[in-house]
Amino acid sequence: MLQKLQQRWKVNSINLVLIIFTLALGGGLCGIGARKIMELTPVKEKIIWTLTYCILITLLWPLCVLLISIPLGQFAFFKKYLLKLWIKLSGRKVPAIPLIAVFASGAGSNAQKIIDHFSRDPTAGKVALVVCNKQGAGVLDIAQHHQIATILLDKEQFFNTDYYIGELKKRNINFIVLAGFLWKIPSSLIKAYRNKIINLHPSLLPNYGGKGMYGSRVHEAVIAAGEKESGITIHYVDELYDHGNIIFQATCSIDETDTADSLAEKIHLLEHQHYPAIIHQVVKLQNRS
Repeated sequence: MLQKLQQRWKVNSINLVLIIFTLALGGGLCGIGARKIMELTPVKEKIIWTLTYCILITLLWPLCVLLISIPLGQFAFFKKYLLKLWIKLSGRKVPAIPLIAVFASGAGSNAQKIIDHFSRDPTAGKVALVVCNKQGAGVLDIAQHHQIATILLDKEQFFNTDYYIGELKKRNINFIVLAGFLWKIPSSLIKAYRNKIINLHPSLLPNYGGKGMYGSRVHEAVIAAGEKESGITIHYVDELYDHGNIIFQATCSIDETDTADSLAEKIHLLEHQHYPAIIHQVVKLQNRS
């Protein structure tokens, strides 16, 4: 039974124990609170007392569970759980929430910002999957911390089969976001998710893009060319490197003392500031159409 609950709620064993503990403590606190309130009322008739007590428990239970969940680190789970329960009991339709897969190869700082952004507004979309091509990459630890499913790519399967398209479809993924993902996206995956794959490039495209232009290589090329400004480009992914339609650009100045490292810091600030918000806008717009 516990294993089924763990699979249903998509939590690890430690969080499952904390969830059950929260339910038990919340229920106990709810019963104590309801009884204390009833002691202050003049109700003596047994049937009326019981009915009133049951109503109080029903009203107090969500509040008590949420209160207990805070120190146990389960507030996000119970907030989502109680919202789903309310929607179900009220007979409302559960709104379709766009599911996002984040593809990343490294530490995952942009992935972290994207996850944080959508966790603050779960109705806008949900990062449901992290896809990585590098074993031991920091982004996998981020996904585990947030209880997000992961896929570690096999190069042969990724480039020469449609296996991962099937995996994405099976998980009902609607959008793909590239966040420091260094492999070129196969044309078959682009066709399957046409205009639903978004990339972030650390320069003002069409300049300083193309094969091999990523990370410090971009910043070194920009500085070597004597540019006075650089920035970020958020764009749709097509079959060519850094070529899809541009969605958004933001700029930063380049000082005479800037190095590739100092320019990278400026670019990272722009990425963290703008990328999650632009993804939000694109997902929201396409979800309406």
